Amino acid sequence: MSPPPVVLETNLRTYPLLRRGKVRDIYAIDEERLLIVTTDRISAFDVVLPDGIPGKGVVLTQLSAFWFRLLEPIVPHHLITTEIETLQGLTAAERDLLRARSMLVSRARPIPIECVVRGYLAGSAWSEYQRSGTVCGLPLPEGLVEAARLPEPIFTPAIKAAEGHDVNISEAEMADRIGTELTRRLKDLSLTLYSRAAEYALARGLILADTKFEFGWREDTLLWIDEALTPDSSRFWLAEEYAPGRSQPSFDKQFLRDYLNAIGWDKSPPAPHLPWPIIEQTAERYRTAYRLLIGEDPKP
Repeated sequence: MSPPPVVLETNLRTYPLLRRGKVRDIYAIDEERLLIVTTDRISAFDVVLPDGIPGKGVVLTQLSAFWFRLLEPIVPHHLITTEIETLQGLTAAERDLLRARSMLVSRARPIPIECVVRGYLAGSAWSEYQRSGTVCGLPLPEGLVEAARLPEPIFTPAIKAAEGHDVNISEAEMADRIGTELTRRLKDLSLTLYSRAAEYALARGLILADTKFEFGWREDTLLWIDEALTPDSSRFWLAEEYAPGRSQPSFDKQFLRDYLNAIGWDKSPPAPHLPWPIIEQTAERYRTAYRLLIGEDPKP
């Protein structure tokens, strides 16, 4: 049986392409709206791989839509609809391409801060803690082990450097960039969103170890934008397998990163092609996260 198709580029003729990111293609619909199409592209170590992950874009889009709507009472979001039938000028093939992986959203002016919330000691946070006993400069209790649950969730903002890496900054630096009042507001919103999402996920067997949020302005209204609590922006662990003191199996791209490290790739372009078993196992991790959180399979 041949592998299922993947969507690596969309190339719509009707609407101008504003930006092609590592995963998303963003088109201008009009002065008020954008179309965000989540492809099956996947990156690792800031390099887009030549092979996509079948269905990944569908999972990310539908998960984001679910979280935006579930947590809408906390903060408004930019999502208008995931139904693209009302868009004019698309061919039948383009509609098939976009279906289930597209969000029609309100335009917003992004706030250039990634609002990261961490509830557990993992990834780069664990590496820093081992060196200095801190996470993003915040002192933590002594004696914590890898993947330990933190005494309380912490807010660790970040920015994008020119080469695309996340760079952690302090709350004070964030306040210098966007103001003290807005910093406090984004911190409170991020911690509240994390707590509600973590509670929901745990009831369905998943630990939300950490995640990032992005916000923007629509005139005078603050909106939650970009993606929402997906395996690409969050670290999910199976609660029944959780065991502090070691690295936890997760539903993010760590499985793929581990494979690339194991084959000795130097993390410089071009990235190597992936064998089908690695592609399929990665895709299954995305699908499993969706099934656990939503209770059903993603739309085909």
